[in-house]
Order: sequence, then structure tokens, then C-alpha cells
Amino acid sequence: MSDYAIEVDHLVKRFGEVNAVDDISFTVARGSTTALLGGNGAGKTTTLSILLGILLPSSGRIRVLGEDMLAHRHRVLPRLNFSSPYVDLPHRLTVRENLVVYAHLYTLRQPAARIAAVAEQFGLGELMKRPAGTLSAGQKTRVALAKALLNEPEVLILDEPTASLDPDTADWVRSAFQDYQRRTGATLLLASHNMTEVERLCDNVLMMRRGRIVDNGSPQALADRYGRRTMEEVFLDIARQHHDDSVAAQ
Repeated sequence: MSDYAIEVDHLVKRFGEVNAVDDISFTVARGSTTALLGGNGAGKTTTLSILLGILLPSSGRIRVLGEDMLAHRHRVLPRLNFSSPYVDLPHRLTVRENLVVYAHLYTLRQPAARIAAVAEQFGLGELMKRPAGTLSAGQKTRVALAKALLNEPEVLILDEPTASLDPDTADWVRSAFQDYQRRTGATLLLASHNMTEVERLCDNVLMMRRGRIVDNGSPQALADRYGRRTMEEVFLDIARQHHDDSVAAQ
């Protein structure tokens, strides 16, 4: 078994003349939390979409949990999950109906029992009969988190998981991810613009600009390398191109 949950080798994604992802390679260690950071248009969401099998790459190889995603993604997808505040659940379906749909998509052996467990864990009891479209932002977040953990994924991919949340709810979400990871040993890969979140959660950071990975390391190692105190200052340095693209990934 490989030490890596995710292995990306010379990944390229072109949209016409634009290289949204430009020949990137990286690995994510099993049981770790890795951040994929960069400004708008850096290629983060495209990369995550390819890892999830939503987009096909123009070239390159991806292995997730030891499986080639291009050849055998059907073996991997039941072991993954994803959460983003920008992807709503169907509004007309109730919370329970949404969870039932996803339980069947993930072919859970005991869907009713698992739905009951996540409903209790995330305090969804009073929300189960409500249409998803009527929920507040905080309630939608709890439902999205329950959906993301419904199949107890070995790899959890997160796109801005706490965007637009108040500080209390965002802290609760981060704690839930940490608790889940400690309990299961899952691997987390997240894109985020919240550098406090990155410093709290992440073992490693991949910095992207213009579709390429321009640096990587732990939050503290990157801060030291750039002579900065915080990841926010490092992010601004890289996003504003204060350092040359030739900085090699360590």
C-alpha cells in the first residue's frame, strides 16, 4: 500500500488556449491534511474537480487510494466525499430525502442507520422534514457536513468549507473535521482563502499560481522561508508575485 492517498503526476487541463492546470505534480500523505492555495483563477477548483472525476484531464495521471482515477474511478468514488458551500443540495427535497439519495449513491449497506447516526451527530432532528431550500446558512452547513461524512470517506475534499460562515459556526465545522480525522485517519485536501483555517488544520500547503505549483511546505516552513509571520502574509507575497516562479517545490 502506498504511503500516499493522492498522487498527481504531470497533470494538465486545457480550456481552449488556456492552461488552467499547467503540468503539476504532488502527493498527499495518508492521514494528513493538505491545503491547496492560490488566488482566484490559480487552478485550485479545476484540480479538485479532476480529482473528483467531474472533469477529465487533458493529460497526466492521478492515483487516489492506490487506484488510477482515469481507469478505475468507479472503485474510488464510494471512498471519497466532497463539501463546498457553493454546491447546494436540491432545494425541493427535504433534508432526509437528500440524505437518502446520497446514501443510495454511495451504496451504504445500512442507509437508515447511518442517516440516523449523522442526524444525531449534527443535530439535524428538527430539520429532517424541512426542504433544503428553506434552511439558514448555518443549518445548510450542518446538513452539508452530514452529507460529506455520510459514507465515512477515506478521502475528504473540501472547497472553501467555511466560506461565509460566522466565526462560531466556522470553528464548529473545523472541529468536526478534526474530530472525524482523529477518529478515522482520513485524508483531507482543502482549498481555502482563510489562512487562519490553514494554519490550524493543515500539515502541508501547496501554493498555486497561474495553474502551476510554485511552492510547498508546512505553514511554519513557508512562513520561515518567506520571512513572514503568518500564512496570510505568505499568500499575499505569492499571489502578488513578490517571488519568482522558479522557486522550486520542496
